[in-house]
Amino acid sequence: MTTNGAAGPVLEAVDLSVGYGPMPVVHNVNITVNPGEVVALLGVNGAGKTTTVRALAGDLKPMGGEVRLHGKRVTSPLHRRAKQGLRYISEERSVFMGLSTADNLRLGGTVKQECLALFPELERLMGRKAGLLSGGEQQMLTLARALSVRPQVLLADELSLGLAPLVLERLLLAVRAAADHGGAVLLVEQHVRDALEVADRAYVLSHGRVVLEGDAKDLKGRISEIEQTYLAGSELGAGV
Repeated sequence: MTTNGAAGPVLEAVDLSVGYGPMPVVHNVNITVNPGEVVALLGVNGAGKTTTVRALAGDLKPMGGEVRLHGKRVTSPLHRRAKQGLRYISEERSVFMGLSTADNLRLGGTVKQECLALFPELERLMGRKAGLLSGGEQQMLTLARALSVRPQVLLADELSLGLAPLVLERLLLAVRAAADHGGAVLLVEQHVRDALEVADRAYVLSHGRVVLEGDAKDLKGRISEIEQTYLAGSELGAGV
């Protein structure tokens, strides 16, 4: 694993508070993601992971604190952050179900051969409608579109949802490779062990606050401690 923090963080949450309506569900969160590293954001459903990543992506407006991209405070929406090299993969697979795999790639402005280099499995599916692909194939298509443009920052929210372990391994290896080529990746995951296998560092959220952080190598030895935060947060509702 390669970590290169010499250039400073490419993405930061600084005392970030975010919520829906008048109530924050994420409180004073501080996160940094450097070029060349995968940072995992871990926690039970409802811990605040998706809310945090949506604010970082520009999909939700912070209630306090700020988001910094390339060292500068940003308040722009998602489509403008995309022009600054950020790509966001949400929990919902962002494919056009009625279009073919090839057309999905064209609409994404991607180079077909770049996508196939990442996931050769997609080649035989080019003429098939995306809605007829398996969940794993749809997620490969989604990730191929995001990575083929070589983003400076990738935010990936729950790639593992509903996927078989072998498919998830393929996706996580592609994410790791993107960081090894200089990209900055924030990987939002429930599955602690899988995420820590490819991550350089990790933050654990519980009840909307960072309760644990550190190098992935060290946190692998603290799995039971992390699992306790999952148990403590298990009464929260899903999807936050």
